[in-house]
Amino acid sequence: MQKDPFNLDAEKYVAANSTSYVVVPSLPENLTPLLDIAYNLWWVWTSDAVELFRRMDRALWEETYHNPVRLLGSIDQTRLQELSKDDSFVTQLERIAGGLKRYLEMPTWFSREFPDQNGSSIAYFSTEFGISECLPIYSGGLGILSGDHLKSASDMGLPLVGVGLLYRYGYFKQYLNFDGWQQEEYVENHFFKMPMQLVKDEKGMPLQICVEHPGGKVWAQIWKVQVGRVKLYLLDTDIDGNRPEDREITSQLYGGDREMRLRQETVLGIGGMRALKVLGYNPSVIHINEGHSAFLLFERIRMHMEEKGFSFNEAKELVKASCVFTTHTPVPAGNEVFSPELIEKYILPLYKKMGLTAETLLALGRETPSDLKSNFSMTVLALRFTGFANGVSRLHGTISRGMWQSIWPNVPRSDIPITSITNGIHANTWISYEMAGLFDRYIGQVWKDDPADLTIWQRVGDIPDAELWRSHERRRERLVSFARQRLKVQLIRRGESPYEINMAEEVLDPEALTIGFSRRFAGYKRGNLLFRDMDRLKKILTQKDRPVQLIIAGKAHPQDNVGKEVIKTIIHIVKDYDLRHKIVFIEDYDMTVAHYLVQGTDIWLNNPRRPAEASGTSGMKAAVNGVLNLSILDGWWCEGYNGLNGWIIGSGEEYADQEYQDEIESKAIYDILEKDIVPLYYLRGQDGLPRQWIHKMKIAMQTICPAFNSTRMIEEYTRKFYMPASAQTGVLSQDNYSPVKRLAEWTKKLTANWPLVKIVTTGDDLTDDIPLGGTFKVNAKIDLGSLKPEDVCVQVYAGYIDSKHRLSATFVTPTKLVGTNDNGTYQYEAVVTAARVGSCGYVVRVLPFRDGKELYIPGLITWQ
Repeated sequence: MQKDPFNLDAEKYVAANSTSYVVVPSLPENLTPLLDIAYNLWWVWTSDAVELFRRMDRALWEETYHNPVRLLGSIDQTRLQELSKDDSFVTQLERIAGGLKRYLEMPTWFSREFPDQNGSSIAYFSTEFGISECLPIYSGGLGILSGDHLKSASDMGLPLVGVGLLYRYGYFKQYLNFDGWQQEEYVENHFFKMPMQLVKDEKGMPLQICVEHPGGKVWAQIWKVQVGRVKLYLLDTDIDGNRPEDREITSQLYGGDREMRLRQETVLGIGGMRALKVLGYNPSVIHINEGHSAFLLFERIRMHMEEKGFSFNEAKELVKASCVFTTHTPVPAGNEVFSPELIEKYILPLYKKMGLTAETLLALGRETPSDLKSNFSMTVLALRFTGFANGVSRLHGTISRGMWQSIWPNVPRSDIPITSITNGIHANTWISYEMAGLFDRYIGQVWKDDPADLTIWQRVGDIPDAELWRSHERRRERLVSFARQRLKVQLIRRGESPYEINMAEEVLDPEALTIGFSRRFAGYKRGNLLFRDMDRLKKILTQKDRPVQLIIAGKAHPQDNVGKEVIKTIIHIVKDYDLRHKIVFIEDYDMTVAHYLVQGTDIWLNNPRRPAEASGTSGMKAAVNGVLNLSILDGWWCEGYNGLNGWIIGSGEEYADQEYQDEIESKAIYDILEKDIVPLYYLRGQDGLPRQWIHKMKIAMQTICPAFNSTRMIEEYTRKFYMPASAQTGVLSQDNYSPVKRLAEWTKKLTANWPLVKIVTTGDDLTDDIPLGGTFKVNAKIDLGSLKPEDVCVQVYAGYIDSKHRLSATFVTPTKLVGTNDNGTYQYEAVVTAARVGSCGYVVRVLPFRDGKELYIPGLITWQ
């Protein structure tokens, strides 16, 4: 090709001068319903729909990475004509198209439970969404959870819309070099070949929003992904008109430096709110997942100030009442912080007109507002500006209250307003075809419609042992076949010898006890714990009459060299002659690999360093397939384990010495494998069935499936957060927002006058020991300064007391206002019941009080 006059090379010349257009699949008339199915990710959790696409061309279905849009665009037209004349295929297509139509139109849980909430809507923000492997814009747990959240919200009919970013290269694809060192490859996503559609305005042009950055306006177009009844909107800055550096904002998930991360989070939070507005949404509730999108709080305040003429404090109260925040990790790296310089560069210019100075803005994101040297924390911002906050398991809720206690100085940890809602999984996405068939036959379709119903799962006991075991064995056989195929491809790419490549077809035993370990290779997840004593591990794996094998998968963050070293060590171990048939590392862990592993292993191993696992959901996915968990008592397993449905490593201890902890807990794993798991698995009856193992599988499914599913999780979010937040928003919006104006004025008065609140004196009528259940009176004289009794609640805070006068196992007794003293102070009194046996104590405290409940407002609490 002749060079252009500007001396560009041919590729650049073509790129600069080409005209773009979009080609869509061309289908015979009677096959056009395939497009409706392909563009609604309902098919992801509908096995018949998946089988429909697989039936069209099985090899191409795998080649297109289970992407129906690519499949329809790549399949030979002759094959389409054949299918259009295949009565069986057309009948199946009509049945599935009808199933999608019925799904979208049928009454839902939300419409039954909340018939008067048709006008409410929930916006769900997350930086990643893992819905299907053909939409690779996720990295791990947060994304998978967000995807399952949308799926169950769709099943239950919640008026929810998702908001995220659309990454041109997504998260990296992993491969290992000859030495076992992780390499990262970024593969471009071709958006028009994916099951989503570009949102256009009434003129047919892409609908766009912009966010102001120091270098100018950054524009983003909006893509829509239909997830059943729920819409997910994704912002994309890789468009003409943006500067090259701005096009890179949505290039990679979790890529770039701190400034790039901040730029991404402004587009997600601020741009996400602007996108909802141009799309016609005015959500009554906003759910923020991790701190990545927390800048939306500032933007929502700005919108209220501009549109309604609110002051900053008035807008803040309305925003706080309507926003939910979920923290997903107790690990510091998961809680975003930015330098003051970056915040002043990017955020301050946007919100100066709201009356925010650099000092006041930065204080909103600091644990201690007066600490001028500390960074700006997105988690702190979210906790300060949302009315509902939670961790993702009971233990994580406790840990989170301890982590963020400094935001509420002088408030006991147990009273910190961070609760917990334990994660769950979308069972219909993660269950194997074989296990789902068993459930359909012996439980009925109700397991899909109401998986949180405890009673239906008791029917698992009705499944014949032989059928359950044969189904499980088929999944293990498929896992072994998949692992062999993947290993062979990996070895060829690494340049291994022909002998090694041929041996890949003989690794693993389809009948051996199979342990699965797959997760992100972060340090606290201890991917190398099982390999501390290689002699002992080798003995466990290589018994001829009781073989055991291990399948591992997982990625290390590109900048995590410690995690990469762990992977490299494992690869070198696998090369041991005695272990090469016993251990397989599957590269590029994603949803496809996860499906095979959670469906086909016998034991799911999880050994994080407690209490660093916020929740974890892979063990839940394994359990719905009858796989038994062997795990540290951390995250969800603290609630899931009941002594009969799996095994625990240790007893929930926490150690100061991590090396000692690793030594103790690795030995515990070996002990459990040697003494419990391996003998039980190989204990067979005359019919060859491991009946005691099968019994344990059934107990696991009966106890774990009804509790740890996303239907239960969504119902909790709805009842505890979404509906109360929506109701509060409705109350504050009445009478031209006069309630929110009164609330802001009250909060201002409360904050200004709280330093004058004092507990002048306290007393009681205790004279001697008191019997359990007995009572005693406590009185207190309180100086409220300029506040009124209706502004506060006075409480007696009692419990066990130790030698350092610390209270535990506490309980609260409210006092009553019994009089006013001559000096303007107020007299309060309470009758306290002796509810604890032993050394006890009490203290009097004063809290803000409004609308019938005590409030925990940072800095506003007074103790005697």
